[in-house]
Amino acid sequence: MSEMYRAEVPLYGDLISLVSEINQSVMDAFPDLKARLERSGEIARLGVERHGAIRVGTAQELSNLRRIFALMGMQPVAYYDLSIAGVPVHSTAFRPVERSDLNASPFRIFTSLLRLELIEDVALRDKAAAILAGRQIISDRGLELVEIAEEKNGLPLEHKDEFLQEVLNVFRWHPNAIVDHETYRNLHDAHRLIADVVSFKGPHINHLTPSTLDIDAAQEGMKQRGISAKSVIEGPPARKVPILLRQTSFTALEEVVCFTDDTGDAQGTHTARFGEIEQRGIALTPAGRTLYDQCLAEARGASGSTSEDYAERLQRAFAHFPDDMEILRKQGLAYFRYVPTAEGLNATQSDHKGTQGVDKLLEAGLIVAEPILYEDFLPVSAAGIFQSNLGGAEQRSYDAQASQDTFEAALGVPVLDPFVLYQQLQDESLAEVERLFSGG
Repeated sequence: MSEMYRAEVPLYGDLISLVSEINQSVMDAFPDLKARLERSGEIARLGVERHGAIRVGTAQELSNLRRIFALMGMQPVAYYDLSIAGVPVHSTAFRPVERSDLNASPFRIFTSLLRLELIEDVALRDKAAAILAGRQIISDRGLELVEIAEEKNGLPLEHKDEFLQEVLNVFRWHPNAIVDHETYRNLHDAHRLIADVVSFKGPHINHLTPSTLDIDAAQEGMKQRGISAKSVIEGPPARKVPILLRQTSFTALEEVVCFTDDTGDAQGTHTARFGEIEQRGIALTPAGRTLYDQCLAEARGASGSTSEDYAERLQRAFAHFPDDMEILRKQGLAYFRYVPTAEGLNATQSDHKGTQGVDKLLEAGLIVAEPILYEDFLPVSAAGIFQSNLGGAEQRSYDAQASQDTFEAALGVPVLDPFVLYQQLQDESLAEVERLFSGG
């Protein structure tokens, strides 16, 4: 998919080169960070880590994609209501959930389902529904291979290449629209994202996202290379201890499109696909996330993230959020994985074996607390990226329209709770520490 997208959007290749250079520079400058990434197994995935984003129009499309991702070991994690920021979709992210699987295959697909009920024009809503009902994003052969894999509890090797090609075709860009100019304009006027979902043969990948260790350097690097970067980095401000997720992107491309009523040389354009970069930090507990949301709400205020003083307001608001790893741990604001040190492993057969309590083990140097990486997304940040690449100004035309039950009914399964997944990782590490140092 990365190779296909690079061929479709050459600027994506420039982002990959930029991020690779920055990551190497950061690791050279901060050997302790490099050592921690090596211990956690995250350094091996850094050069291949990606998240992609797609948008679908119907419950059946969403359910069938869920079946495909399940065959790849990717589960739906979290529910996101993007209507809070004026985007008429709700979403989940398909990803591996086990730590070893994440390190081996660090890919995520942020998948959004169009909220047709948020289209105010009833006639346009009905027309969009009819268009979506008439398309099939996965070929008959692709669905047949999914059924074979489900029946056999895994895809036979002889079908592997064919299956991957069928999946790639789902996400491929198709410049031929399935609507005429007038329909496209009407959908576009309702919301640019609605036009993007309804007007084409399938849910083309609208971005793939490499992971950087310094997103501020990436933002500056894009500008130095003449890439039109987003003016604001979405998410929290720069910190000594990165938390959750920060994202930036280059402006969406204007691409030539052929509509169904085009004649001769007459062609239109469509703007949707863009390049994004992200920096991931430590996962926050529910208490940490509540504090984060309070800080973000204070920073955004009535003017959102588009005002000139937003960066200053963001820094000021997040002064309330501790920027020290040990304070985050002691106050229960973030998740950690507790790992025995070399001394600790040797000490399990010595006088230190009876040392009790996490704090005492940390003080004795027998274990270390490694931050657990945030693997998920932030709805306001995602919506900010969407809006900046689908027209610029923030929309406020929708009230919050969360409907997780409706989304899960379309999906066919419940979404997983990310807080539960992070807590499990922390609890598993604590159980291992207790086993090693219980004295038994």
